[in-house]
Amino acid sequence: MDAFIDNFANLDSLIEVWPLLLSGLEVTLLLCLVTVPAGVALGLAVAVLHSLRIRYLTTLLIVYVDLLRSFPPLVLLILIYYGLPFLGLELSELPAAALALVLNSSSYYGEIFRAGIEAIPKGQREAARSSGLSALQALVHVVLPQAVRAVVPPLTSNTLELVKLTSIASVVALPELLRTARMAQDLVYNPTPLMAAALIYFLLLWPLVRLISKLDRRSMAGH
Repeated sequence: MDAFIDNFANLDSLIEVWPLLLSGLEVTLLLCLVTVPAGVALGLAVAVLHSLRIRYLTTLLIVYVDLLRSFPPLVLLILIYYGLPFLGLELSELPAAALALVLNSSSYYGEIFRAGIEAIPKGQREAARSSGLSALQALVHVVLPQAVRAVVPPLTSNTLELVKLTSIASVVALPELLRTARMAQDLVYNPTPLMAAALIYFLLLWPLVRLISKLDRRSMAGH
């Protein structure tokens, strides 16, 4: 037991590298604060444009969503960070990671919102139109509020996955939590920093996990 504590829960090591882990946590939180709202907004825009039923636009949106959903986010990040400079556009680590995560997550958020919009009976939109609202007003004021409420559980679940996915930013040397934990491990020669990072991720994500469980139970009770 003593050997386990010395390696995986070494207090002296944790105290030594805590400032490094804290700086990594700050970068991870910053990445989340950028990518989650941007991914949701872009995904909502994709779903709204899809609902307009414009033939060629719909085809482009289907290609966009299918391509990004089938493309590994890690490979997408590598292409953005290392490939765009060959096209004359060079992004630093944080913007490159944020762009890759936003593009990837928007495809999933878009499908979630689209499913929510299509689940609303067409009669509600027609009734809104007959009351004098334009097609866009009917969508914004009648359809979208109901659609968003209907897809809150999958939205929350997707956000949880996106927060965990921020760890891929370590591949391009962005000093987020996972990368700083690995750097700290090299300083203290034991895996205590990695265990601490795992605990931080747990504390960060556990409220979301509980929220998802609560929303799922409410959804099942509603049915």
